Amino acid sequence: MIQSLLQGLGHFLDRPHFPWKGLVVGFSLAEFTLENWLLFRQYQVLQKKTVPKALENEIEKTTFDKSQAYGRAKAKFSFISGLFNQCKSLAVLYGNLYPAVWAVAGTILARYAPVRFSGEISQSLLFVYLFGLIDLAAGIPFAYYHSFVLEEKFGFNKMTIKLWITDMIKGQLLTVAFGIPIGSAFLAIIQKTGQSFFYYLWVFMLVVQVSAMTIYPVLIVPMFNKLEPLKAGPLKDSVEALASKLQFPLGELQVIDGSKRSAHSNAYFTGLPWIGKKKIVIYDTLLEKSTDKEVEAVLAHELGHWKKNHTSRLLFISQAHLFYIFALFSVFINNRSLYSSFGFTKERPVLIGFLLFNEILSPTDAILKLLLNMWTRAMEYEADAFAVGLGYASELGASLIKLQIQNLSSMDADWLYSSFHHSHPILTERLKAMGWAGDKKIVQDKSADKEKPLKAADREL
Repeated sequence: MIQSLLQGLGHFLDRPHFPWKGLVVGFSLAEFTLENWLLFRQYQVLQKKTVPKALENEIEKTTFDKSQAYGRAKAKFSFISGLFNQCKSLAVLYGNLYPAVWAVAGTILARYAPVRFSGEISQSLLFVYLFGLIDLAAGIPFAYYHSFVLEEKFGFNKMTIKLWITDMIKGQLLTVAFGIPIGSAFLAIIQKTGQSFFYYLWVFMLVVQVSAMTIYPVLIVPMFNKLEPLKAGPLKDSVEALASKLQFPLGELQVIDGSKRSAHSNAYFTGLPWIGKKKIVIYDTLLEKSTDKEVEAVLAHELGHWKKNHTSRLLFISQAHLFYIFALFSVFINNRSLYSSFGFTKERPVLIGFLLFNEILSPTDAILKLLLNMWTRAMEYEADAFAVGLGYASELGASLIKLQIQNLSSMDADWLYSSFHHSHPILTERLKAMGWAGDKKIVQDKSADKEKPLKAADREL
């Protein structure tokens, strides 16, 4: 039933001379305009000179001013990089770069590759890699500026040029190592399963996503960061006791050298939603700047996500979204007018069709992002309430403020910009929901805590 409806819609949309390119360009410009209108609204908030009333008893004026300056710098960078990417996108579309790079990929394979590597799948993989190199080269100046100028100016960048280049090389190697088998399987499934491909593709991507959740913390993270067990001490004992109390299947409690790259702080847990042991990972920067009880409060919040099954729910919604995308793609996969609008008059490569389809689908991204942010915000409120219910109200409030100060996150936000861009409620909203009643300034320095188990200086970084 679903398949026949989709096929009928596909025939209806395959109209000769339909202006698909103009439609895609119009969508792209409309999305760019929306994003920058929202950014302008947020920039006006970032120009405010007074601390929000809800934080005036906790945040120093100098800290607020620095946070505002950091926010404005990021907003300007976002506008410039966004404008560049928009111009690049228009150049790709109007310059017919898709068919040009596709032809180059075919020529390279024909001249230098063995016969067994000929065919659409090999050409598609090479096309993606060549396009990725173009994007990488175009983005290097912006990536360099972001790390070594913007982040450096505000004291966050801890990377050396050597580490930055090494990270890029590792990223490229991982792209090849995982991209080739996954991309090959993706295209082979579509080729071999006919019009019902989206069912099989959906199952395949579920397996890939679950596998990634297993492989990423074990194989990928150690390639970029050093992890080691949290040292024995009161914090480790209290976290293990909390995990035991909540029946959280704690397997490992580790510290990650986040300070190797950045001064930003965080903590998270990894593992499959339903089975197996989980790993809690704490940034060394969080340990350095927070008391034991504040770190414990942050982890109580993270365990709240587990207790409320937020990971499972997010996995479910992502799978529903993927099924929607793959099913709708079946409407466009054989659309001759779409391919010809972008210079593919004699062939219809599946990968090209998928890329063009995503260009058409882009207007729905803003709506989906808005809905997803509404959902994830509700989850954050639930996790905060869970930690408060465990008795961590004051510690969690203080920790959130310290993280806000340490990360120089924006203290306030335009409501519409926040709705589209923030997966978490802003600080004032979270403190209000928690019933926070702090009345003293929160400073960046770690308060006297004679039981702290670890400083960044205690470890080899």
